[in-house]
Amino acid sequence: MNIALITGSGGLIGSESVTFFSNKFDKVIGIDNDMRKYFFGNEASTNWNINRIEKSIDNYVHHEIDIRDFNSLENLFKTYGSDIKMVVHTAAQPSHDWAAKEPITDFSVNATGTLNLLELTRIYCPQSVFIFTSTNKVYGDNPNYLPLVETDTRWEIDANHSYFKNGIDETMSIDNTKHSVFGASKVAADIMVQEYGKYFQMNTGVFRGGCLTGPNHSGAPLHGFLSYLMKATVKKIPYTIFGYKGKQVRDNIHSQDLVEMFWQFYLNPKQGEVYNAGGGRFSNCSMLEAIKLCENISGTKLQYTLSDQNRIGDHIWYVSDLTKFKYHYPEWEQKWSLEATLVDIYNNIR
Repeated sequence: MNIALITGSGGLIGSESVTFFSNKFDKVIGIDNDMRKYFFGNEASTNWNINRIEKSIDNYVHHEIDIRDFNSLENLFKTYGSDIKMVVHTAAQPSHDWAAKEPITDFSVNATGTLNLLELTRIYCPQSVFIFTSTNKVYGDNPNYLPLVETDTRWEIDANHSYFKNGIDETMSIDNTKHSVFGASKVAADIMVQEYGKYFQMNTGVFRGGCLTGPNHSGAPLHGFLSYLMKATVKKIPYTIFGYKGKQVRDNIHSQDLVEMFWQFYLNPKQGEVYNAGGGRFSNCSMLEAIKLCENISGTKLQYTLSDQNRIGDHIWYVSDLTKFKYHYPEWEQKWSLEATLVDIYNNIR
């Protein structure tokens, strides 16, 4: 039997992975204990999504396990053993801001939870492919020292510095920088996933996401940029932009495009490889540009205010350079533009 094990199966990328891989594996095992509700409140609960998956996908089996609970995880791995052909690890504490409230919780989920899964994969199904959703926050605030210029609606790379014309690549240092507590815990996990690949010769891949988005995102003020922005616009919820005049830039990748990257990696895995995984030059926007798009799509004005105080360690400009992944996996292509993604989110909210 071929099994895909997916952590965070009620979340945005986890649930997209469940849907996609349910057609490619005999069984999909999901792990999710709805910690998103603990992190961000009732509005961010993933229970609705888990219920949807259980009703609509026949070969899905759900397990409510905390990834910090090694013994419960081990029982699961013992049960399925070498039948597990792929582990897609998306479960996390995902918020830059929330992590500072409870650093121990953040680190235990992001770092220790990842280590638990890596070690159990090594013991019970070492030939499986292990895919980890990391983050661009592993680069800390190093991107803020790039040569940037200000335009009417965004910050942008100075045209005289052509190296960065396609965005930020995987050679950017993750050292000597302010990561945020969240970024630091993800660095620890990121490095361990690489190490298990290189040291133990396991098939592990690290995907350093930009803004991951899509209609199944349970967006909240502290996490889920585009999803929550569209929700705030449609439902007339007051919104605050923190710093940089609202001109900070993010690239945004639709969950379907990201999961297609996972599939390409599964078909031809590597050991301890790292890829930046965002919208790149194909799909990016500033806060002001995103607001304008949300208003145009919804026909509703967003009530927002600009704060002079930026979030600690936040990026002024971040666009992923996808050259490396495209070179390794030329079959992959992005399908979801920024506007198409926002329309998809809007239709789901409506």
